[in-house]
Amino acid sequence: MFTKTLLGLSTAVALIAGAASADTEAAAQLDLNVRSGPGPLYSIVGVIPATEKVMVQGCLVDASWCEITFGDVKGWSAGNYLTATVENAPVALSALDKRVVVNTVTYDHTGDSTAGGMATGAIAGALIAGPVGAVVGGIVGAVTGSAVAPDPTVITYVDSNPVGQVYLDGEVVVGAGIPDTVALAQVPDSPYSYAYVNGVRVLVNTNDRQVAYILR
Repeated sequence: MFTKTLLGLSTAVALIAGAASADTEAAAQLDLNVRSGPGPLYSIVGVIPATEKVMVQGCLVDASWCEITFGDVKGWSAGNYLTATVENAPVALSALDKRVVVNTVTYDHTGDSTAGGMATGAIAGALIAGPVGAVVGGIVGAVTGSAVAPDPTVITYVDSNPVGQVYLDGEVVVGAGIPDTVALAQVPDSPYSYAYVNGVRVLVNTNDRQVAYILR
């Protein structure tokens, strides 16, 4: 589980294709948030579209969060939704597959000017990893495709009936599951419920509690 323990900045040297301390290229397998720090309490500073490539400067030791650059955006993204290609197959960075070597970094809040957007709050549970986050044998499953935009009346209802925010360990992506510990608000005459999770409002399939659409 993510904690607010902040560590001094250090980088462990790794060898990638014979080069010391090189960045690693990875792809976002779903639309993926870039945050100002490694965790759900940090503000969203950008979004990586599905299949787009990023450069990974390094990951926390468990690869749950990785420091990345996407164009002009620098920040942190969830390692279980970033994949490197190994033997023509995508492997999630969080799988810690020895065939994928990335720099190991720790995070220093005091030395990071982008961390000013960190929220205060308690982690209420953990998101259930989506289809790409559910790594089996280190190999990432197939991407399920783009989310279908809901009827505008659904969005209007959510806009008009705000709910309180909760924080869950992990990242909000389409296909992730909302645990039973989180109360969902029902959209009348609709298959959707909704919640405000980790800085974004999400539409959730009422029958299985999976995120169906993210309102950005």
